[in-house]
Amino acid sequence: MSSDTSLTDTPRAPSTLVYPFETPPETGAAIEVAPGVLWIRMPLPFTLAHINLWAIADGERWTLVDSGLRSPDTASAWRMLRVGALGGRSVERVIVTHMHPDHVGMAGWITRRTGCRLWMTRLEYLTCRVLVADTGRDAPEDGTRFYRRAGWDDDALEHYRARFGEFGKHTYALPDSYRRIVDGETIRIGAHDWRVITGSGHSPEHACLHCPGLKLLVSGDQVLPRISSNVSVFPTEPDADPLGDWLASIAKLKAKVPDDVLVLPAHNLPFRGLHARLDELAAGHGRGLSALRERLAEPRRVIDVFGALFRRPIDSPGLLSMATGETVAHLNRLLATGEATMTVDDTGVAWYRAT
Repeated sequence: MSSDTSLTDTPRAPSTLVYPFETPPETGAAIEVAPGVLWIRMPLPFTLAHINLWAIADGERWTLVDSGLRSPDTASAWRMLRVGALGGRSVERVIVTHMHPDHVGMAGWITRRTGCRLWMTRLEYLTCRVLVADTGRDAPEDGTRFYRRAGWDDDALEHYRARFGEFGKHTYALPDSYRRIVDGETIRIGAHDWRVITGSGHSPEHACLHCPGLKLLVSGDQVLPRISSNVSVFPTEPDADPLGDWLASIAKLKAKVPDDVLVLPAHNLPFRGLHARLDELAAGHGRGLSALRERLAEPRRVIDVFGALFRRPIDSPGLLSMATGETVAHLNRLLATGEATMTVDDTGVAWYRAT
């Protein structure tokens, strides 16, 4: 399971979604989805076994969007692409939508080998640098306190301590400087303009790229056709409301991007039907919040209400971590709207109740 994807019950994609490309490219190959825009797919060692990347013709060079997870398999695939589908042409820049390792993992590798620059939003770049710096550190007490507050037992807490700091293992060191991209900015790539539209909730300052001329939206993880994006609270910001941020970002995308675009997502297949999918994603979280409110008729801990959001059993340490983050995100949304209250008992465990 990748941290990009949610454990919440995934709504079935609306029947109005259309998938123009039924077969994805093989590793090391590419498919042209629009003039000068190539679809690349890289392997991932998770249940979600792939990520989609994009190469956009940029004069005599290429602009790459996202880079894949740091691994020998990904490096091998990039070498195949350079002499194959990319025709030996050099790279002008690497644009990274956000800081999760399957998106940013190879960015440092590519920029150093090609001499190009990394383009990224400020919060994504800086957050990635912070997380990579955690590699090899002992787990902080703030993290232990966060998960104890959720109701974790001693065995689960010990597993958290043992696994802390693994982010950097999947990510090459970023370059020490970068080109900041900002919301609303227009980037000229080859013969077309691409507008940056940022969102948050899944990550701090996720960048989507909209090309009106080609009627394309590179959506990263902000919109996926068949799975939901992970929206979680983490120990570094325990009082955050990422679900509120994410729902606002969905509304922003619907307002700014026409429904006639071909959506190029980070996972699954390119699709048409953006507005229908945005509506369904928002409705799915609405149903989750409603179920959670019902479960909170009596005081509950975080671990007591997993069943309101997840159908699958939370029966492994990895699932426990993801389920906790997503559940706290939903609970913090209810706290923010005044629909729930939270108290912490003498043992440091939080109890939530609907108002």
